[in-house]
Amino acid sequence: MKIALVSEHASPLAEPGGPEGGQQLHVAELAAALARRGHSVTVYTRRVDPHTRTEVLTRPGYRVVHVPAGPPEPLPRDRTLPHLGEFGTFLRRHWLTDRPQLVHAHFWMSALAAELAARAFDIPVVVTFHALGTVKRRHQGLADTSPPSRIRFERLIATRARHILATSVDEAVELVRMGVPRFRISVVPSGVDVTAFTPGGAAADRKARHRLLCAGKLLPRKGFDVAVRAMPELPGTELVIAGGAVGDDVADDAETKRLRRLAAECGVGDRVRLLGRVSHSAMPRLYRSADAVLAIPRYEPFGLVALEAMACGRPVVATAVGGMLDAVVDGVTGRFVAPAAPETVARAVRPLLDDDVLRRTWGAAGCERVRERYSWARVAERTLAVYHRAAPTRDSALARELVDPALSRHAAPARATATAR
Repeated sequence: MKIALVSEHASPLAEPGGPEGGQQLHVAELAAALARRGHSVTVYTRRVDPHTRTEVLTRPGYRVVHVPAGPPEPLPRDRTLPHLGEFGTFLRRHWLTDRPQLVHAHFWMSALAAELAARAFDIPVVVTFHALGTVKRRHQGLADTSPPSRIRFERLIATRARHILATSVDEAVELVRMGVPRFRISVVPSGVDVTAFTPGGAAADRKARHRLLCAGKLLPRKGFDVAVRAMPELPGTELVIAGGAVGDDVADDAETKRLRRLAAECGVGDRVRLLGRVSHSAMPRLYRSADAVLAIPRYEPFGLVALEAMACGRPVVATAVGGMLDAVVDGVTGRFVAPAAPETVARAVRPLLDDDVLRRTWGAAGCERVRERYSWARVAERTLAVYHRAAPTRDSALARELVDPALSRHAAPARATATAR
C-alpha cells in the first residue's frame, strides 16, 4: 500500500526525547515498521532548517518530505496554525503526481492540512489525534496554550475523517462523547521498541540502596512534585528525575528550580537528582537502574514512560489516567494511585522496596504484557488493519481481524452520557 503519514510539527528525523516527545517517536517507529512490511511510506513534515534536503530516504526505507510552510525554523507547536494553508497546498500539488492510497494524519493541525489536500483526490484520511483539546482544556484550564479554535477544528476533523485511531480507551470514550460513531473509532496504542527496552543489559550506576525514577518533560502536570513530596516517607531511597532542559540549561530551567526548592523544603534535597534531558538511547540503562518507576501525572493522554519501564522489567506506580488505564494492571504489573497524593504514592512504593520477589514478579508481568501488546510490529499490524478498512484493497481481509472489545465495553455508557447532555 502507498501510505502518506502527515506529521506537520513532529519530524521523524528529530532526536527522540525532544520537545515533541511521543508523537515524534510514534511517527518514526510506525513509518519504519510499515516500511519493513514492504509498504511505500512517505512522511510529510514542516521544514525547520533551510539547509535540509527536500526529500530524505531513511535507513528503514521510508521517505521524509520537508514541506515549505512558514519560516524554515523551529516554531512552537501552537504557532504553526497560520501556516497550515501553505502546508495543505503543498500536499495537494505533490499528490498530483505522487498520490497515496491512504493518508494518516497525526495531531489535529496535521489533519486539517491533510483533509484540505486529500479532498481534491478523494483519498481516505485516518487520524490519530495523540491528545484532544477537550481533555487538555478540562485539566489545564487557563494554562492551556492551544489556539482557541482547536476544539472546534477537532470536532470538524472527527466528522470528516474516514476513521480515527485512538491511542487509548479513555481517548476513544472522549471521542464518542464528542459525537463520533463508535464504529469509526479503533483503539491502536503507541508502542515500544522491545529490542532496546528490555530487562537484560547494562544498568546505570547508583549509590543509594533504593532508587525511584521519574521521566518526561518537566511540566507541572507531570506530577514530579508529588514524587518529591513522597520522599520523606521513603528513607534510604533516592529519586532520579530525567527530563527537561539540556546540559548547562538545567540550572536555569524554571521547573527545575521549583523542584529543587521543594526538595530542600521537604528535607530531601540530598536524595533528589534532576538529570535534565536524557537521550532516548540512554533511557533503558536508566530504567534498569531503578527499583520502581513513578508515572504519576495529573493528566496524560497516553503514558509512554510506564510502558518503557514495564518493557525493562520494572514495576510502575501510576495514576489511572489516559493510556495507563489500559497498560498497567493494578496488582499485577504495578499499582494505581490517585493524582496529587504523595502519601498514597509512598504507601504504594514501600512494599516494592521491601520485597524483592514482588518487584521481580510485577516487573516480569509488565515486560510480558508490553511484548505481547505494545511492540511496534503489533502496533503496525493493528494500524494496517484500520488502513485496509478505510481504503479497501485485495488484502482487506486483514481488516476483519480488527477487534476492539475494550472499546465496546466503554463506549455505550459514554454515548448515553453524551445523549443525556
